[in-house]
Order: sequence, then C-alpha cells, then structure tokens
Amino acid sequence: MDLLFCEARATPLTGADLAGRIRDEGLPTRVILIGDADDHQWLVSRLGCGATGFFTKDAAPEVFLKGIKAVLAGHFVLGRELLPATLQRLAGKVQPDAEGQLGQLSQAERRILDLIGQAQSTRAIAASRGISEKTVRNHLSSIYRKLQIRNRSEAIVWSARAELATESSSSCTQGQS
Repeated sequence: MDLLFCEARATPLTGADLAGRIRDEGLPTRVILIGDADDHQWLVSRLGCGATGFFTKDAAPEVFLKGIKAVLAGHFVLGRELLPATLQRLAGKVQPDAEGQLGQLSQAERRILDLIGQAQSTRAIAASRGISEKTVRNHLSSIYRKLQIRNRSEAIVWSARAELATESSSSCTQGQS
C-alpha cells in the first residue's frame, strides 16, 4: 500500500484535489493532507475529498507518527487540532472562520465584502470607493480565492454568516461580564 503526503494548498493542484483524483481512479494509495497552522477550517471543509489523514504542521511529532500508523492500518485520522472545527461541522454549526479567513483579507477587500453583503453592484461599489469597476472585480477575485468561494452569491452568504458569527461571539462575551 502506498502512502502519499500532500501539502494541503499546493498549486496548481491542491492536496485535496489530488486525493480526489486518486480516489476516483480507484488507486489504493492513501493520502495524508498537511496544512498550515491556520488551515483548520479549510482542511475540515475537505474531509470528503478522499484523503484519509488530515494534520496541520503544528501537530506534535508523536501525534503525527501515530496518525500515520493509523492510516496505514486503514483508519481515517484527524490531527487533534482539527477536532473542534470538525465537531462544529458535524453539529451543523459551521460558520465562516471570521478571525482566520477574514484576517487574510486586506482592509479594502473587507470593505468590498461588506458592500457585497449589502447586495451592492460592482458599479455602486466602485463609485462609493472611488475606484474603477475593474479594480472592484480584481478585489472580488482575490476575495473569492482567499475565502474559497466561487461567486457573488456565495460571497453574499459568506458575508451574512460572518456578520452573524461576529454578532454571536460579541453577544456571548458581553453576556459573560
């Protein structure tokens, strides 16, 4: 049995895409994805990709080695650091990782995402920001890539969920005073 370790966000083909291709070809190769320390949500969103192991680079060496042995024994393995995000997903409480993913966006991209969430057109965003429509489209392309979304509709939903998550976390902290 072959074992393949893949960088989760490799380009031009992500580790998740490669794992899917290996699965679709019916190959016996087991794939372990390894992501950066802040890739929790990204990795969890790809649990069905065909990989059998998921770890971040900050996993303890002994945890990683035990995980490799478990994958070779035929098990599906998640690094300890991915369990909270996975449990939230299984409980149906998946919301955008506001701190992690929003942190990847520039201030201009955040403002444009906010305006997209308000269903503003590209033309209206350009006028309100004093930039060209092409610049808005470039920002949107960057936002889609960073948030792993495909289009304006998904951006509107993502923006709404992020706002709800932010409101929810701030009301929880306010309630604890």
